[in-house]
Amino acid sequence: MNDIELLEQQAIDAAINIQWKQAIELNNKIIKLDPKNESAHLRLGFVYLQLRDIVKAKKYYSKALRLQPRNSVALQNLERVKVLENEKVQKKDGDQTAFDPGLFMDAAGKTKTVSLTNLGQKNVLAGLTIGQPILLKVKKHRVEARSQSDDYIGTLPDDLSKRLIYFFKAKSTYLTYVKESTLTRVIVFIKEEKKGKTVYYQISFPQNIQKKLEEIPAASGEEKEEDGEENQEEHIDAWEKMAAERGNSEEKELLVDIQRDDLEDEE
Repeated sequence: MNDIELLEQQAIDAAINIQWKQAIELNNKIIKLDPKNESAHLRLGFVYLQLRDIVKAKKYYSKALRLQPRNSVALQNLERVKVLENEKVQKKDGDQTAFDPGLFMDAAGKTKTVSLTNLGQKNVLAGLTIGQPILLKVKKHRVEARSQSDDYIGTLPDDLSKRLIYFFKAKSTYLTYVKESTLTRVIVFIKEEKKGKTVYYQISFPQNIQKKLEEIPAASGEEKEEDGEENQEEHIDAWEKMAAERGNSEEKELLVDIQRDDLEDEE
């Protein structure tokens, strides 16, 4: 492995560990040795985007594009820069998040990395940075991801939304951070903070969420309209049976409450 290859590996590791200052120093060393190193310019553009230094991000992505015209990464991020410029997003002192080196450390059953669906507006997505804390909010039968200023970012997949609504109603709490973000893709990292007492012995994020959802009876939207009332009674009875088997009146109310919400959404 030559000097540049070693520096590249160190630069990648620094970025993965969110050590932006070190990543900048290493990539600049690479460019000094190899001024036409396209990857180093792309990495610097990425780092400066995370630091919200739009001017420098544009500078390095533009240089990468000159080195390799039609580079898709450079083109996509220059579009992101353009959105930020239109929004007049500027670098602010003290505006950077203090990162925990173990921020994205996986813990079986307690953490989940997932791509959001139904993404929000580009001006919101463009301003997201790695490690940025965001909020999860229940909206009818879905869970939305929103910024600290309540801007809509996207929605959790249906199966995960269904499960987390169940845990939220049991008063469980979660911390959520942006793990990856572009104008067309947002990946978030969800970490269990506190578990409600009625779900204390249940896993927040089982390996097979879809299979676990089968344990939570859900209303189907495919039944014929004339059978609606009968089907609703059957579904609620199933929830009550499940809660009764658990032998906990508080959890019984929780399960039936969630099922009633779903049925009301379908009406």
